Amino acid sequence: MENTFNFLRNAAAIPMTDYDIKKGHFANIEGTKLAELAIEIFGDAKAHPDGTVKFAFGAIEDGIALAKSPNSLEASTKMKPVDDALALETIRRWNNFLERATGFNTKERKARLNKKAKDGKL
Repeated sequence: MENTFNFLRNAAAIPMTDYDIKKGHFANIEGTKLAELAIEIFGDAKAHPDGTVKFAFGAIEDGIALAKSPNSLEASTKMKPVDDALALETIRRWNNFLERATGFNTKERKARLNKKAKDGKL
């Protein structure tokens, strides 16, 4: 049986991004803590039994996140057009979510993704 995360990812046709999780930071998002973080930041989220968290806020029409392992978070968003103020708030909350979920700030995540791309690991 296909897990919920794969079903949601395939149904929504949303490209997924793997984010590294800082060593020792997984304890902050394991179990139900990732869903609790999404609820705190986005105001509403739904946790699935396999650990997948689905959420929406502002320009994020459909957001999905899953802590795949102690060092990898898979996440994606499907965006919709909104006014500038709501777009800025959405970006702020998305970056806050990723920073608190991975332990890396925006600059660190960008550097890690660029290194993966350069090494052909994306």
